[in-house]
Amino acid sequence: MKDIDTSHMSWDDWDEQIRPAPEVTDFDRVVETAMTRRGVLGSLVALGSGAAVMGTAMLKGTTAIADGHATFAFTPIPTFTDNTVHVPEGYTWRTVARWGDALFSGAPTFENGHGVDGSDLIFGENTDGMELFRVGDAEVIAVNHEYVNPDINLALADDAVPTADDVMTLMNLQGVTVMEVARGAEGYDIVVDSPFNRRIHHNTPMVLTGPAAGHPLLQTSADPDGTEVLGTMNNCGSGRTLWGTYLTCEENFNGYFGSTDAAAELPEGFDRYGISHDSRYAYELYHARYDISQEPNEAHRFGYIVEIDPADASSTPVKRTALGRFKHENAAMTIANDGRVVVYMGDDERGEFMYKYVSNGTYAEGGPTDGLLDDGTLYAAHFSADGTGEWRALTPDTTGMDQAMICIHTRMAGSAVGATTMDRPEWIAVSTTLPEAYCCLTNNSRRAPGFTNAGGDAAEPAPGTPNPRAENRYGQIVRWRPDGADHGAETFTWDLYVMAGNPVVGLGHYAGSDNVTEGNMFNSPDGMMVDSTGLIWIQTDGDDSNEGAFTGMGNNQMLIGHPETGEIARFLTGPSGSEVTGLMWNSDRTVAFVGIQHPGGTWPDGEGSVPRSSVIAVWREDGAVIG
Repeated sequence: MKDIDTSHMSWDDWDEQIRPAPEVTDFDRVVETAMTRRGVLGSLVALGSGAAVMGTAMLKGTTAIADGHATFAFTPIPTFTDNTVHVPEGYTWRTVARWGDALFSGAPTFENGHGVDGSDLIFGENTDGMELFRVGDAEVIAVNHEYVNPDINLALADDAVPTADDVMTLMNLQGVTVMEVARGAEGYDIVVDSPFNRRIHHNTPMVLTGPAAGHPLLQTSADPDGTEVLGTMNNCGSGRTLWGTYLTCEENFNGYFGSTDAAAELPEGFDRYGISHDSRYAYELYHARYDISQEPNEAHRFGYIVEIDPADASSTPVKRTALGRFKHENAAMTIANDGRVVVYMGDDERGEFMYKYVSNGTYAEGGPTDGLLDDGTLYAAHFSADGTGEWRALTPDTTGMDQAMICIHTRMAGSAVGATTMDRPEWIAVSTTLPEAYCCLTNNSRRAPGFTNAGGDAAEPAPGTPNPRAENRYGQIVRWRPDGADHGAETFTWDLYVMAGNPVVGLGHYAGSDNVTEGNMFNSPDGMMVDSTGLIWIQTDGDDSNEGAFTGMGNNQMLIGHPETGEIARFLTGPSGSEVTGLMWNSDRTVAFVGIQHPGGTWPDGEGSVPRSSVIAVWREDGAVIG
C-alpha cells in the first residue's frame, strides 16, 4: 500500500485498493436460479414493470411500462461530460454551501484551503447524505461530510507525513454540519452565526446506548465504562426519525485505524470489518485511540448509526448500537402497521447484507421516543429464487451470540442466519405512496470463481440473482413488498425495479432492463429518495470515463423514476469527476437540495481555484413545486 498514491481516491476506491472484497454474491445465484427454472431471461418480468422475478402474477399496484407513460414536470436532459451542473429547461441551480464556507463569523477566509485554526467553524468536505428540518420558522439542514482528500485539503509535499495540526484539520473537516439556511433573492444561503449552527467532527463527545453500551469490547483506557466516545466518522448516507431528529451513518470507519507496531496482533473480527495495520490519514501517529496496538477496542466504537437533534446545538449525539455495527450506507425509517418503528439499512460492501431493525415499543406522534432505537430486533434479508424473501431475526437463539455481540459483530450474526450476500447494498428508500421499498445495489466490478466474503459466506460466480449478470459493472435496484403491506412483516416478495446498463455497447443484460434506453442510461445507482408523490429520485456514483462499457454515459447524474410504469428520465448531471449524492427538499417543496461530492477540475469557483464539494439548490423558474 505504501507505494500506491491513495490521497486523491474516493473512500470506496481506497478501501477496495487496500482490501479487495468478495466479488460474487448469493443474490446472483438467486436470480440465476429463477431465470434458469422459468426461462425468463428475456423478460425478467420487464424489470420495472412490477412483475415478480419468477414471471408469475403481477405484484399489486403496478402496471407494465407499455401501459402508459409517467408525466414528469420537465424535459429530460442528455448526458454531459463538462465541468458544471446541468438541469432541465425551466429550472436553475445555485450553490448553497461549499467546503470552507463560514458557519460562524470567526471562521477563517477560504483561500484554496486553510490551516487548523478555525477549521471546525466552516462547512466541511465531501458532502453526502442530508436532511432538512423545519424548526419553528427556521429551515435547518444537517449534512454529512464523508471523508477528505489530503492532496486537496493539505498543502503537503509528495510523500510528506502529515503533522499533528494537519491531522486535526482533517478531523475537523469530517463528520456533520448542522446549519440554518434562508432564502433570498438569488437562492439559499447559510445563516452565519445561527444558534442552530454546529460542527460535529471526530472529537465531538457522544454517548453509546443500546445492548452494546458498556460491553468490555467497547471499553478503553479513556472510557473504562464503555459508554462515551469521541466523534463520528465516514458519515455516508443519512435518515430522519419520525420524531424529527437526524440519523447519520458511519460507513468505512475501518480505514481510520492503524498501528505503530506492524507486528501487533489483530483482534478477532477485525478482518471481517477490514481493519488492518494501515490507515489512510495517519491518525495513529498522534492519537493513541486510533492506534490498534495501544487501544484495540476503539475500533469497536464505530460503525454505528448516530442520532443528532438538529433543533438543539447543545445536545449530545447518541450512537444507537441496537441498529447494528457495519458499514452503514443510510437509514430509511418507516412504521409498521402496529406502530413499531422500522429502520431499513444496507451494508455497503461486496458480499455483505441488507438489514432491518424493528422496535419492541410503538411510536405515537408527540409521545415518548425513549428506547425506540435501543430496544428491538435486528433482521438480515434472505432472498429466494421464487421471488419471495424473509427477514431472519438476529437473536441469541438464531446466531449463538449474545445480544451485545450481535450489535458489535453484526456481520457475523448475518452470516450465522444465512443472509443473502449482496452487490454493495447502498441507499434504501421507502415508498411514500405504495407498500414497497427499494435498495440500490451499486455494482460489483470484480468477480472471479471461488470468492467468499470475509466471513467465508459462499459467493460463487453465476450470471444472476437480483443481478442476472456474471460481471456487474452497472448495478441495479431491487424492490420488495412486505407481506400484508406491513413493513413489520418478516416475509416479502421481491423483483428488480431496474438493471442499469448500456444499450449502446451492451447486449442482453449488459444493455440493461427494458426501462433503460440510450436516452436515460446510467451506471452505479447509489443515492435514492422517494418524494411525496411516490417518484423515485436516483443518484449515481459510477464510472464517468465515457470509454468502453461506459461509452456515452456521461458524468454522474440524478434521474427520476416512476414506481408503476418503470419510466426513468434524467433530471440533472454533475460536474466531471463528481458523485451526485444527498437529496432533500425545502419546506414548501419548491427547491431541491443536491450534494456534489469530490468534483474534478475547478468546480464550482472556476479558474485558479481548487475543487470544492458543495450543496446546491435547484428550483423551477416559475416557482412551482418540484416533483
